[in-house]
Amino acid sequence: MVEIKTPEQIAKMRVAGLVVAEALKACREAVAPGITTQELNDIADKVITGHGATSNFRAHHGGLWFPGVICASVNEEVVHGIPGERVLQEGDIISIDCGAIVDGWHGDAAITVAVGETAPQNELLSRVTEGSMWAGIAQMKKGNRLVDVSRAIEGFVRRQPLPPKGKWGITEGYGGHGIGTAMHMEPHVLNYVAGRGKGPKLIPGTVLAIEPMVSLGTPHTAILDDEWTVVTTDGTWASHWEHSVAVTEQGPLVLTAFDGGKAELAKLGVVAAPDPLG
Repeated sequence: MVEIKTPEQIAKMRVAGLVVAEALKACREAVAPGITTQELNDIADKVITGHGATSNFRAHHGGLWFPGVICASVNEEVVHGIPGERVLQEGDIISIDCGAIVDGWHGDAAITVAVGETAPQNELLSRVTEGSMWAGIAQMKKGNRLVDVSRAIEGFVRRQPLPPKGKWGITEGYGGHGIGTAMHMEPHVLNYVAGRGKGPKLIPGTVLAIEPMVSLGTPHTAILDDEWTVVTTDGTWASHWEHSVAVTEQGPLVLTAFDGGKAELAKLGVVAAPDPLG
């Protein structure tokens, strides 16, 4: 069952989404050679608690306890990297995933950030992944189907010129999800089209986390011995971008973007819904 939210509930999710946006902004500004992933985690934690919110990451997931308020995934790590003593180096890239709960409603988003100056293909990787996310978000319109989001994400990636000495691998086995009174809910959102199913119709009140993960090589992954960290099987570097997005009568509303998604959606000819918080 897909949880359908009222406009009032979407407004509450917007509050949680803005807390996530603030936490990711603080982390982005702090990323630099020499900082540890634990220090980034502490920065996000301070922002979340400072807004009276709680983390939806530091909890049990599928029977496993995740110890951080962010996932800090560096280079070949795709998602679910555990923050700790790792020191970021010049040229690394780090994907930072963060979530928060306010009054029982969840927000979830992720960014990829270069550490200092990184190789051009890593910058390209992040831009392609982010671009595919926005292509998917642009399909979050009343009357579309879930497969329209998946097709847009995959289509964007496949249309990009191949990176030097590499290719685009859309990570298999991981994707977006419904979000609302829990962080992970139905439906699962593939970042590519699989089979002939169209998935549920997108109706006002549908809220999804759209989160493509793309590598410079294989789509295949493995999980490290920590039982959390997901890495590419060929060691190629990966990027992860995510926003929580609501379908409304007026169009998509990006709950975890400061401007509700207006600027990026306008580039794609899509009008974002008005911000319920004004």
